[in-house]
Amino acid sequence: MVALERQVFDFLGYQWAPILANFFHIIIVILGLFGTIQYRPRYIVVYAVWTALWVAWNVFIICFYLDVGGLSKESDLLTFNISAHHSWWSEHGPGCVRKEMPAASVRGPDSQAYISVMGCLLEYQYIEVLHSAFQILVALLGFVYACYVVSAFTEEEDSFDFIGGFDPFPLYHVNEKPSHVLLKPTYLST
Repeated sequence: MVALERQVFDFLGYQWAPILANFFHIIIVILGLFGTIQYRPRYIVVYAVWTALWVAWNVFIICFYLDVGGLSKESDLLTFNISAHHSWWSEHGPGCVRKEMPAASVRGPDSQAYISVMGCLLEYQYIEVLHSAFQILVALLGFVYACYVVSAFTEEEDSFDFIGGFDPFPLYHVNEKPSHVLLKPTYLST
């Protein structure tokens, strides 16, 4: 649900890189849930590996919005340089008052407006950082849960009793002939 919420706000801001990352994340979460329901540890391992990548992606997003390491929140990196859109929260954050002023030079259907935003209770970059931090927290909890489920499934497979196959003391005992008796040739006497 948290990934779907994030996907909606990234769609509203035309943030194409996060939209793709969120899409893959949603698919892998569904795969992990399917693996849990169907007792498929491999699917859960795929989810666990993806979770590590998801944490790295969210650390990148935090660094991006906090301008760490040469990254700039003003760049068009997250939109693949396709558009000049930025985070939806930059204009629609809590308490923000948005004012549009039309461009003075060209009037027409394609004219751009300058948008002024004032009075925000929380700046948009901090909202994005909080979103990513919450995603990291959920991903770490998911990783721990995935590791637990995989260990429980593999432990269950190792202890499964195939009609006394792995049990050192089976519930019932079948009298079998020793193997050296089975290998002795028998001679017919006439």
